[in-house]
Amino acid sequence: MNPQVVLVHGIRTSATMWRAQVEWLAQHDIPVTAVDLPGHGTRMAEPFTLEDAMRTIDTAVRDAARHGPVILVGHSMGGLLSLHYTGSEVKPPVAALIAASCTALPRGAALATYRTLAGALDRLPDRGLWLAEQVLSATIPPETRDDFAAGGYALDAQAIALRSLSSLDLAAAVARIRIPLWFVNGQFDQLRSHETLFRRLAPDAELIVVPRTSHLVTAMRPRVFNAVLQLALAVVRQRS
Repeated sequence: MNPQVVLVHGIRTSATMWRAQVEWLAQHDIPVTAVDLPGHGTRMAEPFTLEDAMRTIDTAVRDAARHGPVILVGHSMGGLLSLHYTGSEVKPPVAALIAASCTALPRGAALATYRTLAGALDRLPDRGLWLAEQVLSATIPPETRDDFAAGGYALDAQAIALRSLSSLDLAAAVARIRIPLWFVNGQFDQLRSHETLFRRLAPDAELIVVPRTSHLVTAMRPRVFNAVLQLALAVVRQRS
């Protein structure tokens, strides 16, 4: 059976952030579903809740699993949610997991720093949109620069999403994962703070650090990230 791919976006953005990956997968005839989490993208009007976010991922995974083994891919918040989902005690039908830019426990100093920064940006007249665009222009290649904003920025969902993430027991979830797992981090990603812990919790996982990239590794080096997808597809096909 042909592998299926489910993509889960990060905070503030939407399914549009995966355009480069969706196009690459389509070119290789790999079925792909890029979800919008509640409060994001096409679901901007909905309130974000952890329960609805997990239900969204579960529905996409189980629908895809009817047609083949599922590779779940998450970035940032989507990566944390995907780790929590895959490592749940019910063992969902996920054949492999790529967790990008998310080797940080969403609590303590790391979460406090992120929430403080997000709050400061939110108090700016344009809620930090101008600054966000400047950062993207300076760091993201033209081919993927517009993908993060294409579905709109989920500014109203940010605070509640961050609070929700702090309730996850990610250490326990990661330790339960027994399928092929890749951690993909940018070299200068600020969310590498617990990378060593994550590697200890999942000793069989592979860590891929992409040089000259920061948190937005999927867009900064899309061809490299697509190569990780290609690796995961090969592994799943072999195991199937």
